[in-house]
Amino acid sequence: MNDQAGLCACGCAAKGEISQAAPSTAEPLTTAQEIGLGLWPLGLAAGLGLVGWLLQSGRIGGGNSVLRWTGLAVLALAWLLAGGPVLRAAWNNLRHGHVFNEMFLMTIASLGAFAIGAMEEAIGVMVFYRVGEFFQEQAAGRSRHSIQALLSQAVDSAHRLAADGSVSDVPAEQVRPGDLILVKPGERLPVDGIVASGHANLDTSAMTGESIPRPATPGREALAGSIVLDGAIHLTCSKPVAESSAAKILQLVQQASHAKAKTELFIRRFARWYTPAVVLVALAVALLAPLLNLGLGLAPAWSTWLYRALVMLVISCPCALVLSIPLGYFAGLGGAARRGILIKGAHLFDALADASTVVFDKTGTLSDGQFQVVALTPAADSDETKLLSAAVAAGQLSNHPLAQAIRGAWQERHGPLPAAASTGFREIAGLGSSCQANGSAILAGNRRWLDQHGIKLPASQPNLDISLVYVAAGGAYLGNITIGDQPKPDAALAVSQLRQAGITDIALLTGDSQGAADRLASHCDIQEVHAGLLPADKLRHFEAIIARTRSRGRGSVLFVGDGTNDAPVLARADAGLAMGSSATDAALESADVVLTGGQPARVAEAIRRARRTRRIIGANIVLVLAVKLLFLIGGGLGLAGMWAALVADVGVALLAVLNAGRALR
Repeated sequence: MNDQAGLCACGCAAKGEISQAAPSTAEPLTTAQEIGLGLWPLGLAAGLGLVGWLLQSGRIGGGNSVLRWTGLAVLALAWLLAGGPVLRAAWNNLRHGHVFNEMFLMTIASLGAFAIGAMEEAIGVMVFYRVGEFFQEQAAGRSRHSIQALLSQAVDSAHRLAADGSVSDVPAEQVRPGDLILVKPGERLPVDGIVASGHANLDTSAMTGESIPRPATPGREALAGSIVLDGAIHLTCSKPVAESSAAKILQLVQQASHAKAKTELFIRRFARWYTPAVVLVALAVALLAPLLNLGLGLAPAWSTWLYRALVMLVISCPCALVLSIPLGYFAGLGGAARRGILIKGAHLFDALADASTVVFDKTGTLSDGQFQVVALTPAADSDETKLLSAAVAAGQLSNHPLAQAIRGAWQERHGPLPAAASTGFREIAGLGSSCQANGSAILAGNRRWLDQHGIKLPASQPNLDISLVYVAAGGAYLGNITIGDQPKPDAALAVSQLRQAGITDIALLTGDSQGAADRLASHCDIQEVHAGLLPADKLRHFEAIIARTRSRGRGSVLFVGDGTNDAPVLARADAGLAMGSSATDAALESADVVLTGGQPARVAEAIRRARRTRRIIGANIVLVLAVKLLFLIGGGLGLAGMWAALVADVGVALLAVLNAGRALR
């Protein structure tokens, strides 16, 4: 069979696709739509079957031959009504070379039952099979709907503001970057953008999995798909609808349906030899056992052994496996997506579940990536307020991120910025800034900047570090300000949860300075740290970690990052996880998993969910094979009839599907 088909060898549809393309003529025609699912024809077939059985058996009419033949015709009609779509699919499959599939088995079993006089059982095979298919399709449909409802956050129209202030409703696809739109309370943002005016709280749970509303204030980014809870905002579009965060996330989830996990591929290969083997065993039971009886001088009992062979054919269908396993993985994908964990392919569950080593990037991954004042270190004859005040004066007109962080620290500690009273502002890129205030020259910058102005720094000061801002006033050293990004609130928790999950090898690879990396590693309790790395250096160190893990015979290696410089490592990892809230396009493309909320604690959750999904699927495999084997033996020995075969096939399939659905929670 074609490996690209979304079906297993038994012919069961691999339900759980977000969207299913029309089958080509080279693929088995076995999807729920193609076998005509629907309960009303089955109810009619069952009713006709009952009437036909009553007539044909003589329970109505007292054995009148005309009525008996009429009953036989009614039974045939009921069989065609129930099994017609299955017969048609089996014929089309045979025409295209697909023989050993479920349609073939159902057709042969019901035809054989009809031929030996078990007509009500022939109808039962078709009716109960199609009822089972109906409920299995319903279960798959609920899984598809849960993801589509979660991620398909498309908004049909937007309130666009014209230059004269008038508002007009236009299709969301017509909104272009730079357009100003109005979003009212209760409405969903149609595009990504920057808040131009207004204040509101946004429900971002569908996009990030974060339950706490996020404030939307001027200058802040807002993502498409978020809902305005209160107030109204004016949003400047930054990306068209097709490139919005919601659209990209939906594309990632759609890609998930195209990849198959190792266990799932095993089942497809298993079905290719399992189904023909069972057909051969059934033929042996139907032919060899009667011949053996003849050789022993006994009655051949052809009908008895043919019946047992037909029962074995019905039991043998690996429908439960090839339906429940894809659905189990898809349910796992859907359950993870509900928590803001978007896994691009089912094959990645194995890499996540087998993880033994996790390597983190720093900025934007374990830290927030926003410059903030970490520490104030005043000189002996200064204090923190004097140090910070001088730094604010020197950088009050600067747009440099470090100057912005210093102004932010003043506002947090002392409120509004002091009125500008400085003159002669000067800024030199890569060095620092200076000004005149209160008759004194104020300097703020790196060590070289103060050295150039003859400021003597204490010998105990560390070497040049871009996160240290040195400050002087009137030729006297006032102290230094340590600036860096802060650990994310759940950074330490993320590492702790990984260790609780049995992940003992945790490392940090970053292009940031050694001092900044060491501070974060100490906060998170990470022992292995490699700092100051260019992208090629980061990849080289990561390769060494992989080689070390492989040499120890351990599991897979994960990498968690968000920047363009992380893309090579994300692609190289057994599973690369990108922080969706801050990840660049390159990181999102290279990653296998996207954590939409940007919380590093979701890494451990992704691993736990992958392990749970695999346990559920493993339990299904054991359950189905055990029940099949038991009933196959019973069918061969004559202890299980056609109705028991239906229980073994449809019943265990439904049970396995229901169990697979647990992965959605």
